Amino acid sequence: MPDPMMLKERTIEGLHDFLVDSVLQRYAVSGGRAIDLGVGSGALAVRLRAVGFEVVGVDNDPEQFRADVPFVQLDLNEPAFASHLGQGTFDLVAAVEIIEHLESTIGFLRNVRRLLKPDGFAVITTPNMDNAPVRVKFLLTGELHMMDKRVPNHISPIFYDLFMRQYLPRVGLELVKPHLYPLRGYKGPRRRYGPAVGGSPLPTNTRPAGLSGLPAEMDSRSPHAGLLRADS
Repeated sequence: MPDPMMLKERTIEGLHDFLVDSVLQRYAVSGGRAIDLGVGSGALAVRLRAVGFEVVGVDNDPEQFRADVPFVQLDLNEPAFASHLGQGTFDLVAAVEIIEHLESTIGFLRNVRRLLKPDGFAVITTPNMDNAPVRVKFLLTGELHMMDKRVPNHISPIFYDLFMRQYLPRVGLELVKPHLYPLRGYKGPRRRYGPAVGGSPLPTNTRPAGLSGLPAEMDSRSPHAGLLRADS
């Protein structure tokens, strides 16, 4: 069995452990069938299997996949990709740092909904587009941090207001709990923009607001992490 620590984790260090240990287990999401969309090396898929899930990984690029779990090569930009994977058969859909790479946010979320069992959950993460550094950069340059020419494969920014007010209702999903990771911000080698003040995107812990009180080290590489479920 591959050690998940030996597989390349293509995201912020520790995010996979946070999702499994702090998000899924907190809401008693364990066991059953899981699908990892944008599986990469398979690091998260192996981690999910270790806590009791029967896992399948999906990615358009098989070259980087190294885990010994079932793998399906599939383009997640395909409008009806869920029809190839088993609609309504998964207890958990994971999509970690993948939605911002795709052409249609709503189309992708609609497929996530189709994959889920009626009582299933989805966990989705994406770069934080609502924090102060992103807003200041856009104000000063007209460019979105993590969506500019330095990151050409990021094409679909996710803004909390639109996500909640437009995207989720259209596809039949509801947000159980939003999270910000790391909880106290990500310290990266970037110019600081000063303390984050005001606004209300995602929370650090309990309430649906998040810019207030976030440390100056916060930048958009600290992803939103949302636990979703089918809208009943």
